[in-house]
Amino acid sequence: MDHLYRATEHKPSGALKAGSKSLVLEAVSKRFGNARALDTVTLHVEPGELVSLLGPSGCGKTTTLRLIAGFDFPDTGTVHIGGTDVSALPPNKRGLGMVFQNYSLFPHMTVGENIGFGLRMAGAKKADIAAATKRMLDLIRLPEYGERRIAQLSGGQQQRVALARAIINDPSVLLLDEPLGALDKNLREGMQFEIRRLQQNLGITSVMVTHDQEEAMTMSDRVVVMNHGRVVQVGAPRDVYDRPRNRFVAEFLGAANIFACRVNARSAQAITVTTQPAGGEPGVELTLPLPQSLQHDLPNIIEAAVRPEKIALNAPKPGHRQFPGRIVQHVFRGSQHSYELDVPGLGSGVLAYQQAFSTDHVGHARGEAVTLSFAPHDMIALEPDEVPLSAKGGHTTFAGHASPLASEGAR
Repeated sequence: MDHLYRATEHKPSGALKAGSKSLVLEAVSKRFGNARALDTVTLHVEPGELVSLLGPSGCGKTTTLRLIAGFDFPDTGTVHIGGTDVSALPPNKRGLGMVFQNYSLFPHMTVGENIGFGLRMAGAKKADIAAATKRMLDLIRLPEYGERRIAQLSGGQQQRVALARAIINDPSVLLLDEPLGALDKNLREGMQFEIRRLQQNLGITSVMVTHDQEEAMTMSDRVVVMNHGRVVQVGAPRDVYDRPRNRFVAEFLGAANIFACRVNARSAQAITVTTQPAGGEPGVELTLPLPQSLQHDLPNIIEAAVRPEKIALNAPKPGHRQFPGRIVQHVFRGSQHSYELDVPGLGSGVLAYQQAFSTDHVGHARGEAVTLSFAPHDMIALEPDEVPLSAKGGHTTFAGHASPLASEGAR
C-alpha cells in the first residue's frame, strides 16, 4: 500500500496568518531497539491546517509528534517546517509551541507569569511581555485571571492557560499532545470547540495527537489514522468516516457491520458480490462501488461495511436494497435506539441505529419482524488490512458472531 499522502488541493477552514508554515515529514522511520515505532511515514500538513494523528496505543502517533518536536530524531527521512529541514535541530530551535496532556504549568507562578514565560526566556522587554500577556488573557477569555495562582483554576481554565503559553511566542507550528485527556467528558466537549476557535482565528498550523475518535472528528481539517507505525488513511473527517479504506479504519472510527463477500464480477465502476454468512446459510447478491484502491488488485474474497446509522427499519426508499429481518436485541442510549437483527443472507448480529427523537422512528420490540434497507452506495468494499489489527475502538459486527448488544447492555 502506498504510504504517501499529500493535500495539495486542501485548504484549511481558518484564516491564514502571515507566518503560517507548512510541515512536511518525508519517509520518516524510527526504531527503539528491535521495536519499529514508525515505518516510512510521509505526511504533508498545509499552512494553517489542523491535522489529528489518531490511532490506538502503540500506533506511532506520539513518536511522530516527538520527531516533529525534536525530542527524538528520525533514523531515516526528514522533517521540514516552512521548507527548512529541522530534522537535526533541538526543540528550542524549531519555533514550535506545545500543549501537553498534563499542561505542565508552574504552580509557583501566577497565570500571567505562566503565559509570559516563553517571552521572558526569549529576553523580551517587560512592557512587551505585559502587553502580549494581556492579549493572550483576552484571547482565552480570562482577562481578570492574570494574578491568580494555577491551583485556583478549574481544569478547563488551566487548559486555556497552557494553550496561551504555547502560542504567545507566535509559533510556526502548534503541537497538541492529548490536550483534553485530563478533562471530564462534558468539559472536554466544550473545550474541543474552544481550541478549534482559537486555532482557526490565529491560523496556526497544528498537529494534535489523540486516541479519541470524536475529538479528532470534531476538531480536525484532516484525520491521519495510524496503526503499527504506518499511516493507514488520511482525509477529511467525514470522508474517512464514510469511506473507510479497510477494516481497521471502519472499526476504529465508530461502529460498522462488516460482511465477508465473494466477488462474482466487476466493471470499471462496480463489483457484484455474494455475501458469505457464517453457518453456511445462503448469501445474497449485492452490487458495490469499486474503490480506486482495488482497481488493480481485487481479491476473490473481500469484506464490505455499512454503518449502523445508514440502515433504515420499515422505511425503504426507492432504489434501496431491502431485506427481511427480525429484532434480536434493543438498547436505548438516550439519543438513539440500537437494534441487533438477524437478517437472512447477511447473518446474525447486524446493527441498526435509529434516532430516538426522530418523527420517522417507531419503536421495535424483540422478536418483531422488520424490513431492513440501505442505499447501495452506503455499503463500502474494503481493502484487506495490511498489518495485524491492534486495539480497536467502536464496535464491529460480523455475520454469525455472538450478540454485540447483549454485552453492551451488561456493561
